[in-house]
Amino acid sequence: MKKILLSIALFAAADSLVHAQKITASDVKKHIDLLASDEFEGRGTATLGEIKAANYIAGLFKKSGLKPAGTEGTYFQPFQLTAGVDGVSHKMTARNVVGFLDNGAEKTIVIGGHYDHLGKGYQSGSLSPDSKNYIHNGADDNASGTAGVIELARYFSSNPAKEKHNFLFIAFSGEELGLLGSKHFTESPTIPLTSVSAMINMDMIGRLNDEKGLIISGWGTSPAWGRIIPDLARKQGLKYTIDSSGVGASDHTSFYLKNIPVLQFFTGVHSDYHKISDDAQKINAEGEVKILKLISDMVEKLDSEQTEPAFSTAGNPHQGSTTSNFKVTLGVMPDYSFSGKGLKIDAVSKARPAEIAGILAGDVIIKLAGKTINTIYDYMEVLGEYEKGQQVEAEFLRGTEKKVAKVTF
Repeated sequence: MKKILLSIALFAAADSLVHAQKITASDVKKHIDLLASDEFEGRGTATLGEIKAANYIAGLFKKSGLKPAGTEGTYFQPFQLTAGVDGVSHKMTARNVVGFLDNGAEKTIVIGGHYDHLGKGYQSGSLSPDSKNYIHNGADDNASGTAGVIELARYFSSNPAKEKHNFLFIAFSGEELGLLGSKHFTESPTIPLTSVSAMINMDMIGRLNDEKGLIISGWGTSPAWGRIIPDLARKQGLKYTIDSSGVGASDHTSFYLKNIPVLQFFTGVHSDYHKISDDAQKINAEGEVKILKLISDMVEKLDSEQTEPAFSTAGNPHQGSTTSNFKVTLGVMPDYSFSGKGLKIDAVSKARPAEIAGILAGDVIIKLAGKTINTIYDYMEVLGEYEKGQQVEAEFLRGTEKKVAKVTF
């Protein structure tokens, strides 16, 4: 009888372990249904709804056994920002949510996604007409990525293996206002950035269409990605297209600019993007599970390699794709957190028009092609008017010194 009871106990324990490790569509849907419910009021940056979401994420990190890796022994990393509400600037406090799976290793893999969205439409960004005071639930953008962070944290903390890397799981705030949370983390990291092996980002992974497949960005930031991913995707029957660049409109960019290999997973823009109609019932939870399985397999393969992924300076943004509306680019990364007039440059791509013209990170472009640049939208408007080979004059500030340069697109 004791042997029978022991066998039953062992079977139950093994079954429990398998369930703990398995990522299911029902678990993914549960997180998205809650995060994208009206209770969280669209998770606007530094709002009560975002605080509720942060508490939910931190609670699940704790349940998974992750160590608090924010500040002051908590899961939260607060940061200050200035944001416009109805055109009026306000100083606010937002917070990243950070949990650490400590395997006693020298190197750490970061897995992240932003959890903020547009709230009730007062902080700008909504594409729905007359949308103020309407909740933007942001199910795909980015409750889907947040659910991925939560489930991968549970997966890696509950498996029987002790990987050769630690894992840092981060839910970023302030992405919708300009990658503010990830930029704050990389400027004030809670672990040394020199210990970070790679950063995996998930932004809008909830609308997988099997025919169109997945978009994987950051492919050119390390030769490891082209070696690891194709076979794993083929085994799952997952179609994908690649974007070589490490620079894009999501939080992996902040890590790439610190010379860290990155990947971003994305299922594409749709008609509900930044609208009040991005709701949970439109999520393909089974499709998201496929993506999370690919990511977990990829991370496990990366963990088993003898060497760390080498960093590469990536190619041009959207190289080989047709997603850009512009025929020309300066080859710069704007500082989205800059609140002054002009386009402040956060990073300059090598051998691109800005670098060739002598423009540096930290410069503020105030005039381009004779047009005053007050915001990024002024800059984009100018780009839309030119073609490759044309030359314009750029006027910019370097500190308090005004400079002028000729830029050839």
